[in-house]
Amino acid sequence: MSGKLYIVSTPIGNLDDITLRALEVLRSVDLVAAEDTRHTRQLLSRFDIHVRLESFHAFNEHDRAAGLIERVASGLNVALVSDAGTPSVADPGFLLVREALRSGIEPTVIPGVSALTFAVTASGLPVDRFAFRGFAPVKPGRRRKFFEALASAEETVFFFESPFRMARTLTELAGLYGNRLRLAVIREATKIHEEVIRGGAAELAGLKRDWRGELVVGARLEEAGDTDTTDPEE
Repeated sequence: MSGKLYIVSTPIGNLDDITLRALEVLRSVDLVAAEDTRHTRQLLSRFDIHVRLESFHAFNEHDRAAGLIERVASGLNVALVSDAGTPSVADPGFLLVREALRSGIEPTVIPGVSALTFAVTASGLPVDRFAFRGFAPVKPGRRRKFFEALASAEETVFFFESPFRMARTLTELAGLYGNRLRLAVIREATKIHEEVIRGGAAELAGLKRDWRGELVVGARLEEAGDTDTTDPEE
């Protein structure tokens, strides 16, 4: 009899954000596949959960996905977690889900916190439609194309950025768009130093601050009539 594969969301900062359902699953499974076993062990210890851990991260997921699915097929119950948030959203998970589906196993998704959905809600930008673009590229050519594509986006765009490149990102965006590009920078969501900074690209580039922590950026090129997102039929 086949076991179950669970894709489990975990807190992105505040551990109290974990759901009751996630705790129930993590207590019941035979194995937790974790992006960083040391990080996940701290989470499990906080809730007095004692279960076997194995690493499953970006550098070994191609090698380990098939093996995990074989164990699920043989009857083992396995939960996949990333360091924080929802697996597959800029974290390992897609390959395991794809392998499961190819093997006739339907993963059970345990929803919860995501840095992306937090940013969408907190941004204050129009989000009747939005796009998520992952991490901004590092190489100059790809990076410029990434930022230039914001000009043709018909929706608010969200992306992750490293704190080490954040000041450069704001300078580049200010050079391309000035304050016509409205931004929301969400920093350290759900953590002690949680902060949302909103304004035009040029305005935020002028802050000259030291960026630290985990960052999500929301961007929307300002257009006439962009201030009212209410559905006229509502």
